[in-house]
Amino acid sequence: MKLDIHTFTVTLPNWTAAFLQSRPVTYPTIEDRMRLAIELSRLNVERRSGGPFGAAVFDNQNGNLISVGVNVVVASRCSQAHAEMTAIALAQQTLSTHNPASKGTFQLVSSCQPCAMCLGAIGWSGMKSLVCGARGEDAEAIGFDEGAKPAEWVKELEKRGIEVTLDILHAEAKAVLNAYKSTNGIIY
Repeated sequence: MKLDIHTFTVTLPNWTAAFLQSRPVTYPTIEDRMRLAIELSRLNVERRSGGPFGAAVFDNQNGNLISVGVNVVVASRCSQAHAEMTAIALAQQTLSTHNPASKGTFQLVSSCQPCAMCLGAIGWSGMKSLVCGARGEDAEAIGFDEGAKPAEWVKELEKRGIEVTLDILHAEAKAVLNAYKSTNGIIY
């Protein structure tokens, strides 16, 4: 085994680039943005490229798409490669800053409420709002471990100046989770 302490790479599935070429650049409504996150999660399941989670970062002023993320934990052999984490990391790379808030107001849209790890990252990510589709209990119902989160996690983010909107297209987002379970997708 070669020890490589100088490189850390997580790559989105190849299909994401072609998919994005066929999509608009601007997503004016919160529902449009959530439809994109859900579609990413659905395609990730259908193409067996990762878990049933999708996320995207948008410029909240004009609705422009900045980055997308899907869950690639198994494929990347990296427990941190959740959809929210990959979308945030790619947004920071695209914007050339660890703190997107220094360049505008950005919104993270996720097909599911954040797990404990993603919740922590969102607080330090530079995002100014979070929009969620499915609920944490929907992910837990199919076997995912969402970790220990404060009962008042929404209020905790709001204390940090991050606006939170829940249950946008909830049924559609939950359906992707259930489809993943029906395909015997890996639960980790």
